[in-house]
Amino acid sequence: MNPRFALPLAAPPVLALLIAAACSGTHVYLGGGQSAGASNAGGSSSLALGGMAADVGGSGAGAGAPNGLLVDPDPNTICAAGQKTTVTGTVYDPAGNSPLYNAVVYVPSAAGALPALASGVACEKCTDPLPARAVALSGPDGKFRLEDVPAGRVDLVVQLGKWRRKQTISVVPCQDNPLSNRDLTRLPRTRLEGDIPKIALSTGHSDALECLLRKIGIADSEFTTDAGGGRVSMFVGCEGDQADKHTGANVFADRLGGALFPSTSELFDSGTLNQYDVVIFSCEGHKCDALQTPGNVAQLLNFADRGGRVFLDHNHYNWLSHASAPIEKAAEFSSSPNDIQSPLATKINTVQFPKGEAFAQWLLNVQASTSLGALDIYAAKTSVQSLSPNRSQSWIYRDDEPQGHFYFTINTPVAVEDDDPAPEACGRVVFTDLHVSKSGGGDAVDFSDQDTPFPDGCTSSVLTPQEKALEFMLFDLSSCVQQETSMPKTPPIK
Repeated sequence: MNPRFALPLAAPPVLALLIAAACSGTHVYLGGGQSAGASNAGGSSSLALGGMAADVGGSGAGAGAPNGLLVDPDPNTICAAGQKTTVTGTVYDPAGNSPLYNAVVYVPSAAGALPALASGVACEKCTDPLPARAVALSGPDGKFRLEDVPAGRVDLVVQLGKWRRKQTISVVPCQDNPLSNRDLTRLPRTRLEGDIPKIALSTGHSDALECLLRKIGIADSEFTTDAGGGRVSMFVGCEGDQADKHTGANVFADRLGGALFPSTSELFDSGTLNQYDVVIFSCEGHKCDALQTPGNVAQLLNFADRGGRVFLDHNHYNWLSHASAPIEKAAEFSSSPNDIQSPLATKINTVQFPKGEAFAQWLLNVQASTSLGALDIYAAKTSVQSLSPNRSQSWIYRDDEPQGHFYFTINTPVAVEDDDPAPEACGRVVFTDLHVSKSGGGDAVDFSDQDTPFPDGCTSSVLTPQEKALEFMLFDLSSCVQQETSMPKTPPIK
């Protein structure tokens, strides 16, 4: 050992810590103060000692900012006992309004560009490791806490499935760093801000899910035809299926280019289905039998089995009814009566279902529920008679008359036999009897119709409680896949 670092046997612990740090190049932070200089032949370090911050090293690396705070990223900063370098905040949807549950927040292990996400359908599992130094999950209130964050200017990534956005933040060592600016922790509104899943949306005359996507914050520039490059490709649902029925919106307003939407059938005929991450079918008001050919149904199920996400709105349960076993056994359906009372009181399933518990708490947090585990819905339908518990997971249900399951999920692929354990899942299919149109009672606010070009039918900017529930579901659909009955866990770090 260099004689100038020799210590008596009873050396003070803090001094011993400082000498070890000086030898190793580690930053030690014990409180802010004035700066003073020292030197170390072995390299550079920054030492903040109670009332004094010191630069150690002739190069000036690790120089203290005002008040002696470190400004260079250094994962080796050592804090005093009981202190940690943390970052806290809340994850929000692209609009910056609703907090989001089960989003991954992390500091990447390397500065610069993030690794590219898989293009098109892919098997995304929650156990896939992340290239990160620190990682956390957001809770039912959207809040997260990152620990052991390097100090200085660092990248912060917010990710939920293939939603991903990176921002740069300043981190002060050995204390909490709260992020109150929502713009730092929201998901991207455009592909220029970050990654957005590639979504195919089939419009429907009886619902307006395209309006819900706008309300959660996706910019109008991302709504295009499949040839337009936007992250939401618009298709007109069930076109020509029934001559006496209207179809959903089938053209953009002039200010958005005025282009005609291709038919949803082209999504299957073109062979481009697997280029998408999510496919959304908005309720058309009838079953779209002409679209659900055996070939198209097989394509959609293959898409889901390989990692695709499928959102089926009301009468689109026919995709499952026309499917071959075993997914056809996931639920038993029937036509819904039209005279169900509104609002209709429903329950959130929380029995041995951690994500259901989080959903119930989230609805309360965003004021969509007035009591924990309850949700009033409007324009309700009861399409689902029963569910196969080995193949599906009920989220919203009612056990009084009229009984029903108003929202459920199917992880894909599904079990072949009724008593088989569920196979390791890659994709997800969801079904809902909740609508966007008439979701607040009374006449339809947002609507989708061939006589009104998109987005002129989107007349409201405020989410109803029912739409808030659907927003939660859309982001859950986008997230990585896990066993539905398991507690979400932070992904491993690589």
